Amino acid sequence: MPEIRVPKLNNNDTSYIVVEWLVETGQHVKAGDPIAVLETSKAADEITTETDGYVWPSIPLNADCAPGQLLAHLTTTPESPQLTTADPTPTSNLSSFTSTPPLAAKSSASDTRMGLSTDSSASASPPLLPSTIESSVSASHAGIGPSVPSTDSSTSLSMSARASTAHGGIASASSSATPPSAGSPSAAQPPLITAPAQALLDELGIPVERVYSLGLSVIRRADVEGLAAENVPTATYELPKVQRAVAKAVQMSHATIPAAYTVMAMDLDDTLELAARLTREVRRPVGLAELFVLAVARLHATFPMFFATLADDRTALLSETPNIGVTVDTGEGLYVPVIHNAADRPLKEVATRLMEFRLASTTGDFRESDLANANIAVTLHHDADVSLAIPFIFPGHACALAITTPQPVLTLNDDTLTTKKVANIGLAYDHRLINGREAALFLRALKDTIHELPRAEGILTL
Repeated sequence: MPEIRVPKLNNNDTSYIVVEWLVETGQHVKAGDPIAVLETSKAADEITTETDGYVWPSIPLNADCAPGQLLAHLTTTPESPQLTTADPTPTSNLSSFTSTPPLAAKSSASDTRMGLSTDSSASASPPLLPSTIESSVSASHAGIGPSVPSTDSSTSLSMSARASTAHGGIASASSSATPPSAGSPSAAQPPLITAPAQALLDELGIPVERVYSLGLSVIRRADVEGLAAENVPTATYELPKVQRAVAKAVQMSHATIPAAYTVMAMDLDDTLELAARLTREVRRPVGLAELFVLAVARLHATFPMFFATLADDRTALLSETPNIGVTVDTGEGLYVPVIHNAADRPLKEVATRLMEFRLASTTGDFRESDLANANIAVTLHHDADVSLAIPFIFPGHACALAITTPQPVLTLNDDTLTTKKVANIGLAYDHRLINGREAALFLRALKDTIHELPRAEGILTL
């Protein structure tokens, strides 16, 4: 006859505990149905059967078991298996399969659900005789023990009810709803609900009547999860045109550009003070964006490859002017307007153009020329808590510069602790055009240029 053996569930435990029998002794199951729950030191695992048949448990509830040990017999007929010398169940050990002494209970609706006999004429079971040893063994396999006389002849707890009680964690119905009465000839037997499944039902607030419609004899947690997923509304959101354009650019960038990244910390105390002073002088907002545009533009002649476009595997097209794209996102979408020929623009003009770009981003009212022909990008990350950002490289560009908000950093200066505003300035670059050494040199030159701005002559005309 087929056997169901205890599988190896993990490498940490040499034995497990049978914490639930999900079927009654002699119950018919189908392939894939769970029959028992074994508890390890890590989790509780459901054991399933691989074939159809009638289950006859061989290990009592709450007993230890080891991998490879016989967990249950499986027969093709509803008759209990005949024990042989090859698979003995010593009568001297029958007590290990018994549960608590038989219970007596009054007839009630809850008794009926648990399988209680409500026939007032029912009498207690006779004492265990040798001729009944087979049924006693079958009962003990379910962890319920042989029948013994009851002290109350009005009602007696049937074997199925006692098995359900011993299973401790199988509920045939939620307390919030009353299933069809088991005593009614026309009523269907409510399904058994495993403890994990019942816990999830309670957590999600799903009425127990819902699981009856599944048509299953045993309800597992996975069944409840599937039931819950069927009723989760799927919200939809159509991406705006601007975001679809960004998505296309990002996808193309990641698919075609082998990017690398280098970051350098820059002390910006003097630069921030300069920005505040220049704001008053030019009567335009001047911040890190405006000053970094000026600084990047001044590096064009020294680092032409950072403004180049890859034509093919052997050729790069060099740009005559630094056309610097600056990211602008005011909540209506990401735009990258361009400061064309930035090296020839005075500070006031750069500040004016960036202010106009920010206003236009609120409505998307850009001219086509505002967004065309950039050959390098400066990406701004204004959120105070952002200390590092890795930008994607726009298709056709060689690199993208990321500017984050300066953060206060404690620094030891002449044996005195001082606070400086430091920002991590990062450079993502196309490794086909630029190598790591060139990236580090570019960032070092940019750092020196930013630090020189407060002392540069003719800053307003840069």
